Formats: sequence, structure tokens, C-alpha cells
Amino acid sequence: MNKKYIRIEEGTYRGSDQSGRVFILEKDYQKYMGREEGFVTVNVSELNGYEGLDKVRITVPNIQAIDIVSEAEYLKFKQENAKTTSSGSKEKEESDEEAISRIEGRFNILTEMTEAVAQQKVKGMIVSGPPGIGKSYGVESCMDRYSTFDDIAGKKRKFEVVKGAMSAIGLYKKLYEHADAGHVVCFDDCDVILYDDLCLNLLKAALDTGRRRTLHWNTESRFLHSEGVPNSFEFRGGVIFITNVKFDNVKSKKLRDHLEALQSRCHYLDLTIDSMRDRMLRIRQIVRAGMLDKYNMPDDEKAALVDYIFENKHRLREISLRMVLKVADLWKMKPDGYQQLADQTCMRSH
Repeated sequence: MNKKYIRIEEGTYRGSDQSGRVFILEKDYQKYMGREEGFVTVNVSELNGYEGLDKVRITVPNIQAIDIVSEAEYLKFKQENAKTTSSGSKEKEESDEEAISRIEGRFNILTEMTEAVAQQKVKGMIVSGPPGIGKSYGVESCMDRYSTFDDIAGKKRKFEVVKGAMSAIGLYKKLYEHADAGHVVCFDDCDVILYDDLCLNLLKAALDTGRRRTLHWNTESRFLHSEGVPNSFEFRGGVIFITNVKFDNVKSKKLRDHLEALQSRCHYLDLTIDSMRDRMLRIRQIVRAGMLDKYNMPDDEKAALVDYIFENKHRLREISLRMVLKVADLWKMKPDGYQQLADQTCMRSH
């Protein structure tokens, strides 16, 4: 019988927070009799902190508080758990402000690495993490600052974000357009590239560790000829790849080998946010940093909007920065009635 592994987005065991922890699932989600909450039975025989028990029940607010994950994620958590204090001693509770500082620190690294690509200190970076946590926002905000002088001078930007579908020949042409030193091309939500052998080989060539990074298109192409794109060129620009794909979870050996080769050529930043609590605190942190400034929203209204999202986190269709912007759009539309609008347009149906 194959084992199932779950991550608790939000849950407790005997009053202790279990958010972000990963377990072997023993029994599927069940509801408590006469209560809104439910529970899952998990195997803790290999984990510290459960008084030598083999199985425990984790109380969760609903089934959405549970995520199915891979064995690799469980093994990673198990390894981290083994480093913590032994059973019977309590870990120091992390305050909200400490957690916000920790989360902010990880995203500050994203800014620093984006700057390093723009300054040609590193050739490329892969940013991985779940949707709606601000990966694109962080990269684009940084590159917008680097594009200020080009904008003032009326010059074409050296930075471009490419989204959506991308063929191999389209990728080759796009890399040619940004082949000069100082240029950066960012592929955002172009995961189709990761599943195409030719695209992956082009990316590996663009990020190669040799002194010269030369790309070749070795078949005749009227399209490239008509666009003035040569059959080979030296690439001296930078590449940023933003994806929701968690490389460690890829099952196909062939694809995993390709991705490992890609990782070895550039920096890999995993911005996975494991728990519901951390996602909510990320929202608070990014709102503080000015994400809603363009709405000219008073500070007390910003606080009320964030509180509304916190209070309804289990009813909202998703917990993400995109949802914050959706609710903010409704505030702009109807400041005195945006919550009623959000109740109808942003919530899951019962």
C-alpha cells in the first residue's frame, strides 16, 4: 500500500500549533461530531515531540487546511525535525513579528539576487514557490527601479517579462533580443518551457558556465530569417525564471535530470511558504511594504481590509496577494460596501 504524505496548513495537537508540519497520513479527514472542525490521523513514530506515540489526531478547521505533498517533502521535514529538541522539551514560540521578519528576510534575498542578475554579477536565477506570494512582484519591482533611466531617456528597456506559452523557436528569438550585456529577460509562468527538451537545451546554453555562451539553431527557419535572427549568436544577458514548479517534487527522471542540469548553471531560490499562518503574515508584511499605496487607501482602511482577509481565510477562494488586490479593487469601487461585494465574488460556495 502506497503511503500518503500531508502538510498541515493550519492545525493543532493538544493546543500546540502544527502549521507547516509534514506527516505520513494514517486516516483521511473526518469531521468531529457536532463541531465545525475536523481531524486527520497521522503517523508520528519517526518524529520528535509526540511523547513516543505512534499515531495522533491533528485538529484542523476544514479539509482545505491539508495539502497532499511528496515523500521528498516529508523526508526533508523529518530531517529538520530530527535537529530540533528531543521529546518533552518545548520549542520557543515564534511571535508574529519574528515570523514577519523571517519571511521578509527570504524575500529580501530575492531582491538582492535580482539586482545581482541586473548588475551581471550572476548569469541567472530560478525562483520557485506557490502562486500568489509575490515572486513576480519582487522581481518586477526591482527591475522597474533599474529601468528608471531608460524610461526617462525614452529608451527601450533592457528588461522584459515574458508570460504564457513559448515555443522553442520563440525562446531562441527572445534570447537573441536580449543577448547584449546588461539585458535581463524574465520568464514568468512559462512552465511549458520546462517540459520541452529543445527549450531546456537552449536555456542550458544561455546559462552555461563557460566564458562564451553561444546559442545555435541548426535547422533552416524562414521565420528566423524574416525576423533577422542569425542561426547562432553569443548570449551575454541575464535570465530569471519564475515558476510554480517545485523542482524537488518532479517525478520524471528524464525531466529531473534536465532540471538538475539547469539548476547547476544558475542560482535556485525556493520561496515555498508552508503554512497558512506564514501566508497570512506575508500578506501583512507586503501590505506594510506599500503594495496598496497605489489605491490611496487610508491606513485604517488598509488594516481593516487585511483583518477582513484574516477573518475569512477559510472561506476565500485562495489566500494570495492576488486576492488582496481583488478585494482592494472592490474597495476602490465601493469603499463602504466592498466586504459585501467580496462575500459574493471572492468566497467559496458552501
